[in-house]
Amino acid sequence: MKTIVSRLLYSQSSLPRLYAMAASRHGRLLTTDSNKVDEPFKVEEAETVDVPPSPTEKLLVLGGNGYVGSHVCKEALDRGLLVSSLSRSGRSAIQDSWANSVVWHQGSLLSPDSWKDALNGVTAVISCVGGFGSNSHMYKINGTANINAIRAAAGQDVKRFVYVSAADFGLVNYLLRGYYEGKKAAETELLIRFPYRGVILRPGFIHGTRQVGNIKIPLGVIGSPLEMVLQYAKPLSQVPLIGPLFTPPVSVNSVAKVAVRAATDPVFPPGIIDVYGIQRYSQHK
Repeated sequence: MKTIVSRLLYSQSSLPRLYAMAASRHGRLLTTDSNKVDEPFKVEEAETVDVPPSPTEKLLVLGGNGYVGSHVCKEALDRGLLVSSLSRSGRSAIQDSWANSVVWHQGSLLSPDSWKDALNGVTAVISCVGGFGSNSHMYKINGTANINAIRAAAGQDVKRFVYVSAADFGLVNYLLRGYYEGKKAAETELLIRFPYRGVILRPGFIHGTRQVGNIKIPLGVIGSPLEMVLQYAKPLSQVPLIGPLFTPPVSVNSVAKVAVRAATDPVFPPGIIDVYGIQRYSQHK
């Protein structure tokens, strides 16, 4: 039987014979194009490639002139995206050439009328909005402002929404109660409004080169060695009370890379990505 099947599959005259057998059995006339030469059936193995995002995709970065936001803008431009940014101060003070390719909007997420036009034509949003201060102020900036953005984006049928939140640091959460309560409230809203298209990134300490005015602060001098050491200490992060303090730092470039990928890759898994997930996804091509 195996020999017969093999001959039927690879013989150049096998297809006409099959057609003739079918015609004689069912009494129907089956025709083939006599000008074509039968060839053995070929199967080629599929190959996956890294396809860049479509240049028609427009990304809005909330807080794009900040530390993380500016790196997100640059990463998105490097990926060939149309990039706009919304912040209270408008255009970034960064003098690098890439900043000229960003469309800068000035407005406050706490005043919807001041930024409603910024969502026009936007296909994805990445929010890097956050801040410190009194508990009430931190809740307003980290929570209410982002909740307003999430609701507005959902109302405009934005495809994907990525929120840069923060890792859980246990006891520290109590000291910065307004900060973490605001973050959690925004996360909850995102999971409700974007259950299949929302991504929450929870980095810990984010290291890299941070520019404050004309001064560049090399946070990587401390953060990079700590990341190398603590990424292998994951079991320690499960220790009650003090465990979260062993959460490894992550580079700002890794956060930016994963944020842009999550905003543009239609198969990127929705939900919460912790610091270990950020490290893992940032290494994927």
